[in-house]
Amino acid sequence: MSQQHLGILKKCKQGNRKAQMKLYDFYADAMYVVTCRYISNREDAKDVMQEAFFKAFTRLSQYKGEVAFGAWLKRIVINQCIDTLKKRSLVYEEMNDQTMAIIDDDASWEIDIAVTKQEIIQAIETLPNKYKYVLQLYLIEGYDPQEISEILEIPVRTSRTQLMRGKTKLKKIIHDLFKHKISL
Repeated sequence: MSQQHLGILKKCKQGNRKAQMKLYDFYADAMYVVTCRYISNREDAKDVMQEAFFKAFTRLSQYKGEVAFGAWLKRIVINQCIDTLKKRSLVYEEMNDQTMAIIDDDASWEIDIAVTKQEIIQAIETLPNKYKYVLQLYLIEGYDPQEISEILEIPVRTSRTQLMRGKTKLKKIIHDLFKHKISL
């Protein structure tokens, strides 16, 4: 973070509204994109993003600079999205020992079709929510299954299982949607 941003952040911690607007303006577009990955209605996404910024501004004293401010803010935005979805009765199925499956590292992510990141995101959007959000957190946001379990407040094994099942469904969707792109 530049010295200018550190100065703005310091003013924000002191409750300076103009500094908060500058910080908001700097991060709003990026955080809106993150929010839209979880909240499909654009107006609702704006509301959720603004609620996340409000939370961030009220919790600025908790930001210690251990991670980049943008990463700290992004975590708040994602958590706000997840909280909103939970309020809308998003239900994750609880996994028991009989349904537990093991994810076999990254090799199993390979597909035989060349697709773009945007096409993968498009395919993820078609998945049921319980798979969609786990895959978004893993593939797009870069969280591991442990972090995903904490964010979604689900057991780690449920996170891993939903990731594995979502991956299987995603591969099928990608194959069905983009089979015309199969490399020869």
